[in-house]
Amino acid sequence: MKTMDVKPNVSKQKLLTINRVLNLSLKSVWKAWSEPESFKKWWGPNDYTCPYCEIDFSIGGKYLADMKGPDGKETWSTGQYMEIIPLKKIVYSDSFSDDKGNKLSANDVGMPGDWPLESKVTVELEEKNGKTSMRLVHEGIPEEMKADCITGWQQCFDKMETKLT
Repeated sequence: MKTMDVKPNVSKQKLLTINRVLNLSLKSVWKAWSEPESFKKWWGPNDYTCPYCEIDFSIGGKYLADMKGPDGKETWSTGQYMEIIPLKKIVYSDSFSDDKGNKLSANDVGMPGDWPLESKVTVELEEKNGKTSMRLVHEGIPEEMKADCITGWQQCFDKMETKLT
């Protein structure tokens, strides 16, 4: 097991937790999180695309992804992998960013609420009878954005199920 001791600044920590069973193999779900071409197929809620994704899937490695809305507006995010346990767990930091990976505040990108500059996402996976049980915990979500974030994540996971095999 490899880990990296980086603690995102998650002030006023608010947790968003989603437990979901995906009708996908563990290997497919792992690829969805770890390989750019798979990630691009599901990242973003309904009617959003991911035209760009770069992933250095290693401890201390970074990712940069673009979520493009139906209106053409792009929302970039970046982060760093802090813990990777193959086929079991991924922990990474998450921040809004520009297209170069420079962190931006939520206010800079027009998001309401008191977001930390960096949040933390933990994804835990387990295969059960050919399906994958996934638990996602996203730390630092402002209360007024929690319902929207849950909807967004669930729509992403719906796309993951329909667009990956």
